[in-house]
Amino acid sequence: MNSPANITDPLVLFMPSGKRGRFPVGTPVLDAARQLGVYVESVCGGRATCGRCQIEVQEGNFAKHKIISSNDHITPKGAKEERYERVRGLPERRRLSCSAQILGDLVIDVPQDTVINAQTIRKDADTRVIARDAAIRMCYVEIEEPDMHKPLGDLDRLKIALMKDWNLKSLDFDFYLLPQVQGILRKGNWTATAAIYKDADSETARVIALWPGLKNEAYGLACDIGSTTIAMHLVSLLSGRVAASSGTSNPQIRFGEDLMSRVSYVMMNPDGREGMTVAVREAISGLVDKVCAEGNVQRNDILDSVFVGNPIMHHLFLGIDPTELGGAPFALAVSGAVHIKASDIGLKLNQGARLYMLPCIAGHVGADAAAVTLSEGPHRQDEMMLIVDVGTNAEIVLGNRTRVVAASSPTGPAFEGAEISGGQRAAPGAIERVRIDPDTLEPKYRVIGSELWSDEPGFLDSVQATGVTGICGSGIIEVVAEMYLAGIISEDGVIDGGLAARSPRVTANGRTFSYVLKEGEPKITITQTDVRAIQLAKAALYAGTKLLMEKQNTDHVDRIHFAGAFGSFIDPKYAMVLGLIPDCDLDKVSAVGNAAGAGARMALLNRGYRREIEDTVSKIEKIETALEPKFQEHFVYAMALPNKVDPFPKLSAAVKLPPRKTVSEDGVAGDAAPRRRSREGHAARRGRE
Repeated sequence: MNSPANITDPLVLFMPSGKRGRFPVGTPVLDAARQLGVYVESVCGGRATCGRCQIEVQEGNFAKHKIISSNDHITPKGAKEERYERVRGLPERRRLSCSAQILGDLVIDVPQDTVINAQTIRKDADTRVIARDAAIRMCYVEIEEPDMHKPLGDLDRLKIALMKDWNLKSLDFDFYLLPQVQGILRKGNWTATAAIYKDADSETARVIALWPGLKNEAYGLACDIGSTTIAMHLVSLLSGRVAASSGTSNPQIRFGEDLMSRVSYVMMNPDGREGMTVAVREAISGLVDKVCAEGNVQRNDILDSVFVGNPIMHHLFLGIDPTELGGAPFALAVSGAVHIKASDIGLKLNQGARLYMLPCIAGHVGADAAAVTLSEGPHRQDEMMLIVDVGTNAEIVLGNRTRVVAASSPTGPAFEGAEISGGQRAAPGAIERVRIDPDTLEPKYRVIGSELWSDEPGFLDSVQATGVTGICGSGIIEVVAEMYLAGIISEDGVIDGGLAARSPRVTANGRTFSYVLKEGEPKITITQTDVRAIQLAKAALYAGTKLLMEKQNTDHVDRIHFAGAFGSFIDPKYAMVLGLIPDCDLDKVSAVGNAAGAGARMALLNRGYRREIEDTVSKIEKIETALEPKFQEHFVYAMALPNKVDPFPKLSAAVKLPPRKTVSEDGVAGDAAPRRRSREGHAARRGRE
């Protein structure tokens, strides 16, 4: 193993894991990856014969990480690598990490097509039944044959048949069909099936595709472009059945883990916008291939598509520079619904296929939040519902049929594993569940890929293929909450160093202390810095929620829905112990899965839902947390677990919370002031100001 790195050594950042470290010049990239616990497959022992350890160097100025990455910061191809490329072939820009050595600062992308234990994308479609009134209809007609005494063109006679049989009052044709009409009608022996596109009631219907004879297949795509993952559903427009679903990592993550770092990349690199647009469109095209293969469907049979995403994903997908979203007033280039042809953005489906994007709610509350709102329907009910989509930028919607308000909070990538010492994305081998015995302080955990807890017989055999490689978002939430419940950390999030005498799990780490979750290689510890990162992320989310509650003039919520793939795996109890969400009956806190994808399916299968969400979004009140004077006050209180001033009576009735105590930054424990005094102290401070 290399000697300890110093601050003059090159800094290397691996994507999409977000793990980073400094390594001496000359260190093979594969060795650096292994030291950081980044999974890069190699089965040939570094002899450059298997080709499994491929990586790509991302070039550019990555301001957030203070890295200028260049191919000049890695050694040129040597004899072994050149031999492999000559014999086996190496894709453009790819290198073999066992041969390539570090010369300077680098951002390294581990291509997901080389990774067997790739990130687990958990965005399956739900099973709800959606009433069908799609923007696409398949209309079969029989057309009069040409008659010398009636000199009417073939297309005009087709139009007459469609208007007569299907009560279409006004009808246009996509231009590309004009040269094909005569051949199609004769091939079908004067019968044909037309795909009619009619979105809004007031607009002219349009023939966008035409087949000879009877055609009884038509499909659409519902796609949620997340900043971390992309999920796609292939749906029958005739039956509403989900024919196939697939997901993939968003390749834009190599340009930055969170949204603002991607905006920064666009600002710092002239070709940044184009590079990210190309990357996401290629990933989506790859998903189309996957769902078509799984569903046994031809691309030409896909006639409609609905896409949702946060504002920055929305803009980059459409090829719009997102720079204006990087600072106040966070101006959207387009906020309303987008209606275009799929071919306008190079998406190869049927030549006449359409694309619809839901409206964005605000500068940082996007079409994905609109889709979640459509799916969960707070505007259709009397209860005060809180919807939280936890990601690198949390989107929050609160309301009922009387009023709906929305905001976003910059939680950052901590919940997804980045910025956490042992953190990683959700992949086989990642710890996703944690329990800590409050008496012994001994932990047990479960990892993705195994149903067994670490203290159960057979656990080691069950994880032999993947190992235990790190801790993902749901595990991070649980371990911090369990550390609080076990008394390892105080309500202010400080690890109690006094417990080191009681358990070897609590260890000194410079001036602070850490908790050892897993011994061995890799050793997984929860450091004081890790706890702080989680506190900052959860405080931002809670403070945003608190502002919305004030705008609604309510001190409680009736129901809480966690949306998104990450939200599906958050245990509501631990989310509340952490103070991620306000107090609520635990049986009224639920995960609703990929609600954004469900909303996209609703808009795909029923054009009435498009009108509903367009109208709803126009009425949603948008709150910009950065401009609210009380945000900082709520944020400071929310740093405590669960909260410094807000009571959690419903949580306290369901979970035994630990006695309140304070621990100084150097780990010395003491008694905490009662919660009431925190309020009084704050009032006194406000009075002095």
